[in-house]
Amino acid sequence: MGIFDSIKGEAKRNFIARADTAKGEIIYKYPENNVRMMTQLTVDADEVALFVKDGKVEGKLGPGRHSLDTNNIPFLSRLLEKFTGGNLFVSEVFFVSVREFAGVKFGGPIGDVRDPETGLGIGTMVYGDFSIRVTDPEKLVVGLVGMGRTGNDELLQWFKSQVLKVTKDRIAELLVKKRWPLLDVTSGAYTEEIETEVIGGLKPHVDTYGLTVVRMGNFHISIKPEDEATLKKLSKDVAYSRLAGGFQQYAQGQAMLGAAEGMAKGGEGSGNALGGMGMGMGFGMAQQFMNMNNQQHQQQPPPQAAPPADTRSPAQRLKEIKELKDAGVLSDEEYNAKRAELMKLL
Repeated sequence: MGIFDSIKGEAKRNFIARADTAKGEIIYKYPENNVRMMTQLTVDADEVALFVKDGKVEGKLGPGRHSLDTNNIPFLSRLLEKFTGGNLFVSEVFFVSVREFAGVKFGGPIGDVRDPETGLGIGTMVYGDFSIRVTDPEKLVVGLVGMGRTGNDELLQWFKSQVLKVTKDRIAELLVKKRWPLLDVTSGAYTEEIETEVIGGLKPHVDTYGLTVVRMGNFHISIKPEDEATLKKLSKDVAYSRLAGGFQQYAQGQAMLGAAEGMAKGGEGSGNALGGMGMGMGFGMAQQFMNMNNQQHQQQPPPQAAPPADTRSPAQRLKEIKELKDAGVLSDEEYNAKRAELMKLL
C-alpha cells in the first residue's frame, strides 16, 4: 500500500456514511467497529443510524451531519474504550432506510393444492412482488442481529421465505373454506382476496421485526398446462353429470351412447366414448360398464329403486346450461344441442 492509499484510508475513517453502492438497500452495516471521536457521521433524509453494542441499541441519530463527540451526543460515553484515553469507541453502526421499497420479487412452489371441485391434488406455483417498509428500525436491527442476519441480502431472503410460507397456508385455507375451484384461482378471479389474506397473515410474523408489507403486485398463481387441461376436462364432466342428475345417470348415458356408436362403427365407438371422458370419470365409468356386462352373463340383478326424478323445470335447466356456456364449460355446439332438446319440453 502506497503513502497516498494510507492517507486516503485515514481520511475515510474520519467520515462515516452509507456507501454509494448500498443506497438502494434497506439495511447497511458500516464495516468498521472502532470509531474515532470527532468523526463526522452523515445520515440521509430517509434513514436513521443506530449504534449497537452486544446486541443492544445504545442510541440512534436522525438525518443530518453529526460530529461524534460525547459533549453533544451523550450516549457515546457508554461506548468509549477507556484504554484509548477517550479517543475511540467501539460500536456496530447500522444505517436503516425507512422509505417504502417497492418491486421486491418473490416466487416458488407452494406444493400440492387440493381442488375442491374435482378432489385432485395439483402442484401449484406462485410469483409476484411486494413493497416493504421499516416501521421500527430498532426492532429490525435487534431482531436481525439476534438471528445472525445483519445484511440486506440476508434480510430479503428471510422475508421472502415468510411471504411464500404465508401464501401457501392462506391459499390452502381459502380453497377449503370458500370452496373456490382451482381454475378460478389461477385465472385471477380471487387475486385481491388472496392478496388481502396474505398481507394480513404476514402481519404477526413481521411486526416483531419492525417491518410491514405495504402492498403486493403482479401476484399470480399458476399450475402446469397439462394439469390445467385435466382440471378443465374433469370440471366439464362434473357439469354434465349435474345436468344428467348425477354421476350414475351420466355414466349410463355415456355407456349407452358408446354402445350405439360401436354398433354403427364396428365396435370402435365404445372405446372412443371412454377415451373422451375425464381421467377420473373414465376409470370409474369403465369399471361400471364392465360390471354391467358381467351381471348380464350371470344373473339378473335385484330390482333397485329408481333414481329420484329431476324436479327442475325446463326453464331452470335452460338457465343452468346458459351459465355453463358463459363459464366456458359448454361449447356453442353443445349448448345449442342441449337448448334445442329442452325447448321441446316447454
